[in-house]
Amino acid sequence: MMQILVIHGPNLNLLGSREPGIYGSRTLAQIDADLRETAAKAGATLESFQSNHEGALVDRIQAAGRDGSGFIIINPAAYTHTSVALRDALAAVGLPFVEVHLSNIHKREAFRQHSYFSDLADGVICGLGPQGYTLALQYALTKLATQASLAPAS
Repeated sequence: MMQILVIHGPNLNLLGSREPGIYGSRTLAQIDADLRETAAKAGATLESFQSNHEGALVDRIQAAGRDGSGFIIINPAAYTHTSVALRDALAAVGLPFVEVHLSNIHKREAFRQHSYFSDLADGVICGLGPQGYTLALQYALTKLATQASLAPAS
């Protein structure tokens, strides 16, 4: 079974009410439900995890390296621009991942235009709102299915 982990960073629990002009009106629960449904239709499981605490996010990434997760979709939110600890956790577990941002970070303040994760990521999707998560999931499903088809039969 393909297992995908979606990680949401700080303040994403406020989606739907937080600056809807920038982040849209969909809630995090709605985004996660759509992703779980899409994953299930493809025969995959999807777990979502959100925290406002850097250490909890690091712990969850580290656990993904041991729990059968095959892919991570991560929106590090504000930690995109500040967290070497999250970067190190992603590098340590060695799982493929896509970095997602609801807004186009390159059209925002200068401090938001740098990411500690992009050079490690399989890809970066920004500025497409919740659809960015869907596109990342489609990529993850394709990558995991390809890896499974190439794996030697046991």
